[in-house]
Amino acid sequence: LPDTCRNFHCKRGKVCHADKQGKPHCICQDPAACPPTKDYEHVCGTDNKTYDGTCQLFGTKCQLEGTKMGRQLHLDYMGSCKYIPPCTDYEVDQFPLRMRDWLKNILIQYYERDLNTSGILTEKQRNKVKKIYQNDKRLVAGDHPVELLLHDFEKNYHMYVYPVHWQFHQLDQHPVDRLLTHSELAPLRASLVPMEHCITRFFQECDGDQDKLIALKEWCHCFGIKE
Repeated sequence: LPDTCRNFHCKRGKVCHADKQGKPHCICQDPAACPPTKDYEHVCGTDNKTYDGTCQLFGTKCQLEGTKMGRQLHLDYMGSCKYIPPCTDYEVDQFPLRMRDWLKNILIQYYERDLNTSGILTEKQRNKVKKIYQNDKRLVAGDHPVELLLHDFEKNYHMYVYPVHWQFHQLDQHPVDRLLTHSELAPLRASLVPMEHCITRFFQECDGDQDKLIALKEWCHCFGIKE
């Protein structure tokens, strides 16, 4: 029998299984049959349980399909579950300052890496970042006091517009519709939660009309970008 499963795609949490006739079907991944993982590959589910990896988490979610628990179970963040302190009003106000700075620095790092070997940014993106990069008054990546970040934003506002737009378009992929869904935000959120405990509340408050979607306008407004 030809291997009908080879080019047959199943969504996360499911694996391909060929029946007696050799017809491929998607069935739930058995969480117990997931390949072993290292500690740093552990993930925390929204049920506050630590899973050995995404295979185990999505396999479990699949087995709970159709139940309330299954609907509510998502990947919360990378790493084992830990106590995440609540986010204060003061911290959520500071969040966009640090996040803007971080996005700007990511783009500058990509640009520097691309100087030797191009590949990460497109030419159009490189031209946009070049202006930010050449601004010799730029803040070097680091832990800056809030006052300095705010001052830099007011003085060099134009340098922050593109990084905020860029991050939105990086996330807006499935489908590209100028709206960010819960699952489109997930990759960014899941990797940041352990370090940035305010990100969940930040995204909730970004969604001004509470329709569970963050539009480009809402996203920019969150970061203090007016256009």
